[in-house]
Amino acid sequence: MIKVLVVDDDFMVAKVHSGYVARTPGFEVVGVAHTAAEAIRSVRELRPDLVLLDIYLPDADGVHVLRELRGGAAGEQAGHTDVIVVSAARDVETVRAAVRGGVLHYLIKPFEYAALRDQLAHFAEVRSRLTGSVDQAVLDQVFGARPTAAPTMPKGLTPQTAKLVEEVLRSADGDVSATECAGQTNLSRVSARRYLEHFVSAGRAEVRLRYGSTGRPERRYRWLN
Repeated sequence: MIKVLVVDDDFMVAKVHSGYVARTPGFEVVGVAHTAAEAIRSVRELRPDLVLLDIYLPDADGVHVLRELRGGAAGEQAGHTDVIVVSAARDVETVRAAVRGGVLHYLIKPFEYAALRDQLAHFAEVRSRLTGSVDQAVLDQVFGARPTAAPTMPKGLTPQTAKLVEEVLRSADGDVSATECAGQTNLSRVSARRYLEHFVSAGRAEVRLRYGSTGRPERRYRWLN
C-alpha cells in the first residue's frame, strides 16, 4: 500500500480528501495534519510515500513545508517523500515555488474525485516503473505527458447531479438504461441520458446497444472501473 499524508487546514476538506484516497485501490491514509508544524512532524514520524499538501495553513504556508521537507528539517525520510499540492492558491509565484520544490502535480481546489484519482494512478505507475535500471522508453513515459485534471462539466450539467448518476452506474448489477437511471435519480429521461453520455465521452462509462424485436435499439450504460 502507498502511504499518504493529507495536509489541509480545513477539517472537512481534509476528511473529503482522505475519503478520496481511501477509495483509490493501493493507497491508504496514514495521517492527517492541519498545520505546517504538524505536517513536518507527521512526515518525520509516519514516513509517508506521498503528501497531499495545502498551501493555506495557519502557522506557515505550504511552500514553507515543502522547503522544510526538501531541506531535511523533517528528517532524512522527507527527501524520499513525494508531494502533490492541493490548494485554492493559484497565483503564479506560489505555483512557481511549488514547481521549484519538486512537486509532482498541482491540483486547484475544489476538484472532483476523478482528478485526484488520475494523479494517484499516475504516481503509482511511476513508482512501479522506477525500479532497478530504466531505459529511455521508460523515462520518456515518466517525464512525458501527465494526466490532466478531470474535464469541466458541459453547460447545463452540475457536479452534484453527476455524482448521483455516477453512484447509480457504480452500484448497478450490470448496465442501465437512461429510463432506469432517471427513475433512481428523479431526473427526466432526457437529463439522465445527458449525464450518461457525458460519462461515455469522458471515458468513464461505456454504452452498448440492446436490440429488441421492434423499434430502435436501447442504449445501455455501464461504469468503467
